[in-house]
Amino acid sequence: MIKLSYRYDQTAARLEVEGLPDFSADQGNGVIGILSAWRLQVVGAPELQGKRDHLEALLAVVLPYARHQLSGVARRFGADDAPVSIAPVEAGHVLELRSSQPGVQPLSIRLDDAELADLVRCLDAMRLDPRVQVPWPPLPQRPLQRRELAERIPLHRRLGAPVLGGSALVVAAVLAMWVPTQPPSQPPSAEEAVRGALTNSP
Repeated sequence: MIKLSYRYDQTAARLEVEGLPDFSADQGNGVIGILSAWRLQVVGAPELQGKRDHLEALLAVVLPYARHQLSGVARRFGADDAPVSIAPVEAGHVLELRSSQPGVQPLSIRLDDAELADLVRCLDAMRLDPRVQVPWPPLPQRPLQRRELAERIPLHRRLGAPVLGGSALVVAAVLAMWVPTQPPSQPPSAEEAVRGALTNSP
């Protein structure tokens, strides 16, 4: 049986997957249904390779991370002991990969925005390629929660408008208390009205 290999190239990243058709799922000769290996090259970093579970972990953290970045929400994806994690740092991103073999130190790769975008394009191209029909775990496609979007706005900006509005209301109320008011004028009595009429008559 011939092993299949497909490659996805971007400016700063290259992803190559190898595998065999899954004839039990009625796949054709040119379709990878059983992934046997993958290799990823990022400019300025050593080549990465592994089995299917490592590629699944890469998909599970990089794609949601990029989605949050596009929405302006910078947060870490992947636990400290997970095979793959990615987190924002100053002027870039750090991708960490941990080997399942004992005694192997984690590998850290620093990416700028362009390199992250190229990596996402390679992963998306592979995941959406009809020639690669590996049953990947479904990725959550839910919209970001309102709380997640609110967290990207600094606290002083979120509280600035309500605090300013409340302060203005308090100042207006205090000033209104100090403004002198004239007592309502009393209507003239009948005697004063008659006297005034006689005084003003010719």
